[in-house]
Amino acid sequence: MELHTSLWLFQVTLALGLSLWLCIAVFNNLQAFAASVGAVGATMAMAPLKQAPAIDIPLLSRALHSPLAHRLALVMVLVLQVVAAGAALIGSYTLLFDAGLEPARPWLNLALSAMLGFTFSMLLGGLWFGYWIRQEGLQLTHLVLVLWALLAFVVFNLHWT
Repeated sequence: MELHTSLWLFQVTLALGLSLWLCIAVFNNLQAFAASVGAVGATMAMAPLKQAPAIDIPLLSRALHSPLAHRLALVMVLVLQVVAAGAALIGSYTLLFDAGLEPARPWLNLALSAMLGFTFSMLLGGLWFGYWIRQEGLQLTHLVLVLWALLAFVVFNLHWT
C-alpha cells in the first residue's frame, strides 16, 4: 500500500468516526432532551457541591437555578453539535467520494471548530460552576474532546507527503 493511500484511509476513518460520534451526540441530546437539561441544570445549580458532605465555598453564589437558562445552555450546545455533525458528514462524504482532502478540509475544519465551540462552552461553563470539585470525570471528558479536536485538526491539515 502506498503512503498516500494509507494516509487517506486513516483520514477517512477519522472523519467517519468523528461524524458518527457527533451524530450520536446530537441524537442522544434530542432523544433524551429532558434528561440532558437535568444534567446541565444540576451542574449550573451546583447541586453536586451541595451533596453530603457539602462544600461551602464562595463560588456557590454563582449557582443558577433557572430551568430556562438550563434549556438555553443545552440548546446552544445542541446547535453547535448539529453544525459539527453536518459539516463532518459533508467533509467525510467529500473526502471519501470526491477529489480527496483538499475540498473536504474546509468542511472538516468547520466541524472541528464547532466541536471545539461546544466543548469549550461545556468546559468553561463547568469551570464557572465549579464542576472540577465533584465532577472531575466530566471535566476530563471535556478536556479529552478538546485534545481529540486538536489532534484531528493536525491530521487533516498537516501536509504529510
